[in-house]
Amino acid sequence: MSRINDNGTDRDMSAAEQAAYNAWAATAQREQANAEQAAEDAAAAAASGRAKLAALGLTDDEINALLGA
Repeated sequence: MSRINDNGTDRDMSAAEQAAYNAWAATAQREQANAEQAAEDAAAAAASGRAKLAALGLTDDEINALLGA
């Protein structure tokens, strides 16, 4: 069982508190994984877009000018 600080006093969590904490922790892990996946997807999309522009014959300078980078 986990410990909790309750107004300056350390104590064991009740079963209900432990269950609520476990649910919160699982949700936080899912949200973190989703955020990391979204960042990876955005980076992949940006790289793909840059590659497609380069395949059209644009230079790196032109691509940077178009994308504001």
